[in-house]
Amino acid sequence: MRCEKFLYIVRHCEPAGQEPSAPLTERGKRQAKALCAFLARFDVERIVSSPFVRALESIQPLGARLGIGVETDSRLVERTLSTVPIPDWRERLRESFQDLDLVIGGGESSRAAMERARSAVADVLDHPAHRTVVVTHGNLMALMLKTFDASIGFEQWERLTYPDVYSVTVSEMHSAVERIWA
Repeated sequence: MRCEKFLYIVRHCEPAGQEPSAPLTERGKRQAKALCAFLARFDVERIVSSPFVRALESIQPLGARLGIGVETDSRLVERTLSTVPIPDWRERLRESFQDLDLVIGGGESSRAAMERARSAVADVLDHPAHRTVVVTHGNLMALMLKTFDASIGFEQWERLTYPDVYSVTVSEMHSAVERIWA
């Protein structure tokens, strides 16, 4: 990478559930239209999304408006905190931001999820596009942002909204993370 690149990291709009096939709610569909209007002003050249239905439905209006296809990348799916129900999942999630190697109930550690996200982002940065929208899910989004800014953690995850957008400016010398969704 020889020049500055801009990533717009997006958390999907309000879903009807957490399973991969869960669509957006009616409110989520309205949010997707607002998200489209918001992101259209950034001269986006490329869109890469989690293949989960809620992520695709969140960003397809932007792709249609800009006349660009939405690419999917399975590395952008949500992190699996646990494969078994855990009643205190919020506290366990907090712990997973403090201990990046913590594995809960057969789930994915924060470090493993960060590596998966880092790999997807590296491919985005290697692409010739200068402005790319990357659509993912709340926990993975926070961990992805943490790869650029180590101070990001559970508290930032807690404040995420449906949808949410962070801008990440990346150059050879530095990166800068900023929440741009109000």
